[in-house]
Amino acid sequence: MPTTFELSGITLEVVRKDIKNVHLSVYPPTGRVRISAPLRMSLDTIRLFAISKLGWIKQQQKKLREQERESPREYLDRESHYVWGKRFLLKLVEEDVAPSVKMQHDTILLRVRPGADDETREGVVAGWYRQLLKSALPPLIEVWESRLSVTVNGFFVQQMKTKWGSCNPTARTIRLNTELAKKPKECLEYIVVHEMAHLLEPTHNTRFIAMMDQFMLKWRFYRDILNRLPVRHENWCY
Repeated sequence: MPTTFELSGITLEVVRKDIKNVHLSVYPPTGRVRISAPLRMSLDTIRLFAISKLGWIKQQQKKLREQERESPREYLDRESHYVWGKRFLLKLVEEDVAPSVKMQHDTILLRVRPGADDETREGVVAGWYRQLLKSALPPLIEVWESRLSVTVNGFFVQQMKTKWGSCNPTARTIRLNTELAKKPKECLEYIVVHEMAHLLEPTHNTRFIAMMDQFMLKWRFYRDILNRLPVRHENWCY
């Protein structure tokens, strides 16, 4: 059962798990804070850890609360959608054929059967974005496997509410957010490199930062672009 404590006006949720290291997360959209801690770690030790990270927590909360959010999409004619950082207008075509999505110049052509509801149209577009990302990843991974001297055993693409990507160093797999198909390709590459670097260093310590500086000089620039771009509208529930 999670426990909570207050620190400088911030409520922190503590969840104890069968893990070796403590993990700190700040979740959108309001900056909810959760600490995952080893089972035997005392609350006093967790509190001291939180105090040491207080400045970072406040900084992350400020970023999340200020970040622009997309308006809810209805998947109607001339609605704006983004692919690899570029704006396209949606063209909705209702006809009795298999649902599909196709890019034509500055338009995204969405074909659905007559009477398809919002959820169906959204699902078709989401599946298309997922496939775009799946197709873009293998060449990127191959390039960076050589540069980083690591091997990725597999990758997964899915809708993620709280992060752009994640890494499982034990299984040597990475997981990417489908929303990256909407962002500039340089941002996708940054996230791929970030998660692959975690195969060499699981934490965000000085060694990890040094690796990112060595292999991708502009990684902070790409990170800042992602932090400024509008993020997906969600009905957030916890």
